[in-house]
Amino acid sequence: MTIEARLTPAQAWERLREGNLRFIGGTSDHPNQDANRRASLVQDQHPFAVIFGCSDSRLAAEIIFDVGLGDVFVVRTAGHVIDDAVLGTLEYSVSILNIPLIMVLGHDSCGAVTASVNSFNSGEMPNGFVRDLVERILPSVITANRVGTTDVNGCVVEHVKQTTERMVDSSKIVADAVEEGRTAVIGVTYRLAEGRAELVSGFGNVE
Repeated sequence: MTIEARLTPAQAWERLREGNLRFIGGTSDHPNQDANRRASLVQDQHPFAVIFGCSDSRLAAEIIFDVGLGDVFVVRTAGHVIDDAVLGTLEYSVSILNIPLIMVLGHDSCGAVTASVNSFNSGEMPNGFVRDLVERILPSVITANRVGTTDVNGCVVEHVKQTTERMVDSSKIVADAVEEGRTAVIGVTYRLAEGRAELVSGFGNVE
């Protein structure tokens, strides 16, 4: 078993946070990206974190957190919207891969959240399956508006918080792992201009 597989939730978050600070400062190490690392992963993998983020092209998890091959298990949907396939993937990461940290990663100027805010304000829904995305994000927009938060970035923060909560509420496997201290679920927002990832919510101990 590798060192990564034995990290605590707090150690996993600290490792991601340190990588993000390197990225912000322009001193990225670009670890675990050579031929030896590639060869070592042919038979097995032991990622130390799950990053469930938005599909936005500016939100490349391995770059933002300065990690490499085999380090993080990445799941992405527009607006980090949860569905059954996502929950199954996250449950696999916890029950089979024994990953100690799940991060929900949102970002400012999110297109999916913007579409949801626009629908909330206009009362008009988009066509096709984009409507499904908007319908899943609208509860976050409604909650944000009830406390006076109407801007897109404020709604992103609320959506990240609600996504972490829904994940724990919806999956007994994830909830049990959090309760037993094997896994933590955290919500993080990313600032496009600064490159900074900030903790905004969480379940489990990452201190």
